[in-house]
Amino acid sequence: MREYSSVSRSVFQLFNYLFLSLAALLCMLPFLHILAQSFSTSISVAANEVMFWPVDFTTAAYEKVFGEGSLLRSMGVTLQRVALGVSVNMLFTLLMAYPLSKENHFFRGRTVYAWTLVFTLLFGGGLIPFYLIVSGLGMMDTIWALVLPTAVPVYNVVLMLNFFRSIPKELDESAYIDGASQLIILFRIYVPLSMPSMATLTLFATVGHWNSWFDGLIFMNDPANYPLSSYLQTMIIPLDVKNLNNLDDLSLISERTVKNAQIMIGALPILLVYPFVQRYFVKGIILGAVKE
Repeated sequence: MREYSSVSRSVFQLFNYLFLSLAALLCMLPFLHILAQSFSTSISVAANEVMFWPVDFTTAAYEKVFGEGSLLRSMGVTLQRVALGVSVNMLFTLLMAYPLSKENHFFRGRTVYAWTLVFTLLFGGGLIPFYLIVSGLGMMDTIWALVLPTAVPVYNVVLMLNFFRSIPKELDESAYIDGASQLIILFRIYVPLSMPSMATLTLFATVGHWNSWFDGLIFMNDPANYPLSSYLQTMIIPLDVKNLNNLDDLSLISERTVKNAQIMIGALPILLVYPFVQRYFVKGIILGAVKE
């Protein structure tokens, strides 16, 4: 379909581009400020000379952070959590969304299960019962305390359920007539057709596990087991002046520059992953929302 451009439409598009560019710039400025401070000397930062470009460029703050070892250890815990947590989330999301996407005559009790999920979205048992259950199951100070309590993301199940409903029923009916089981229909028909939605939900799960910090604080008694977000929350590590060799180190490193370096290291992995799945983001959410 050919689009006809008018003067008013051109002005409207120009205004949109300018407004969105300005909004994007405003979102980036705090990030650029932290990045510039992390690569600047402590004297420049203390004098408020650093805005969006490093002053007296130095990597001393990053050398200090990586030299401690604590941040790398916590990042390893987070990577393990993301690998296990996202895999478990996506598996349970698929296994729950597929039967709930069927009609009532095909899956008896579907309405009861669906309303049970909705109930968990509206009401919770509270923090103390939650803690007692995890403690009673012997998961304290283990990676499973960070993975299993959030194994079923109900919001993601609802999104995937609606996506499955948009897939033509004739596909699974023909496969079922040919002798395919429900699991084969799910993983060989529905999953390949659901890649945009799965990419979006994988991004949700990844960001959720990466940024989650509160469960690490309450379920991990040993700080060595903290995930990265919990580690950054408790710290951000006060600078140990005793470990600095001389006054030259004090002129290069301060608690503020070290904190900024740690924040950048914590945010960088998500910033690198997001552009690769961003193109699926909108498509995965709205695809299947409009049905004929």
